[in-house]
Amino acid sequence: MTALGDLLIARIARTGPISLADYMADCLMHPQHGYYATRDPFGATGDFITAPEISQMFGELVGLALAQAWMDQGQPTGIVLAELGPGRGTLMADALRATKAVPGFHDALSVHLVETSPTLRKAQAALIPDATWHDSVSTLPDAPLFLIANEFFDALPIRQFIRDADGWREKMVGVSDGALSMGLSAAAPIALLEDRLSDTNDGDLVEHCPALPFIASSISTMIEAQGGCALIIDYGDWVSLGDTLQALKAQEHIDPLTTPGEADLTAHVDFAAIAAQTGAAKFSRLTGQGVFLERLGITQRAQTLAPKLSGDTLTSHIAAHRRLTHPAEMGELFKVISIYPSTATPPPGLEP
Repeated sequence: MTALGDLLIARIARTGPISLADYMADCLMHPQHGYYATRDPFGATGDFITAPEISQMFGELVGLALAQAWMDQGQPTGIVLAELGPGRGTLMADALRATKAVPGFHDALSVHLVETSPTLRKAQAALIPDATWHDSVSTLPDAPLFLIANEFFDALPIRQFIRDADGWREKMVGVSDGALSMGLSAAAPIALLEDRLSDTNDGDLVEHCPALPFIASSISTMIEAQGGCALIIDYGDWVSLGDTLQALKAQEHIDPLTTPGEADLTAHVDFAAIAAQTGAAKFSRLTGQGVFLERLGITQRAQTLAPKLSGDTLTSHIAAHRRLTHPAEMGELFKVISIYPSTATPPPGLEP
């Protein structure tokens, strides 16, 4: 058992079983033993690889899409270009490089990164030294907001509930024979799941992300009031149904309870829950990442870059294009949704 696992077992022995959300929060962000607080997990030598690490084309096209949205909204000044959970800063660095040629865009913006990991902040500062860092979306400046959230919502802690004839049973983390184990609470009505009674049956499992409503509503309120747009890119579907919790270590799937603090924990994103928080702002049609990137011109960009490459580099470039766009890889698993003002149109690549 890991050092964090020993702490969790002692805590549960004192106070009883904890929710899956509490378990995930400690595993990911415990100040001494949390996964993101203690390491850089990205890239070929890390536990997983995100789209910006696969190819520069991803960040370039996302940046250009936001720049076009900025132009479509009249080129406001004093804008906030923000990213939630920026990883190493690769996506933002690629977006900034690609948009240098957009007249007036860089003069209009300041870069803001929402990141709580000290380790990752250091990596981001090496690529984007002029950025301003935040612990929460609540401290972003009150200004037009052009925001990226790539694989951010999937890392937020979730609770899991199983429908029962007498209500809902919550999956809890407890201790059995000296090891962490999953159990179920007593059945009870759960107010926040009342709307799921119409589309579930006894035995169905649904997931709820406690932090999602505040984050999504905060972003939407700012965008509706000040202008801008948000591009949210993640894996998931329109509505949560089924157990999607997964743990990754060394790019392999493992039991989420075996190495707390040493594996990445994620769950599929419930995009309908994001859309439900947009208020007066609008949200775009949920679109597969492959379709989104093709609409933005990723194939043309790939063809432009290819003549400068050869050998293994060219082979990797072709594989990266396929991995980002093909339905059998990230093209359908990952989805894109945008939040934009009620007076505006969706950013390029997306439909109302």
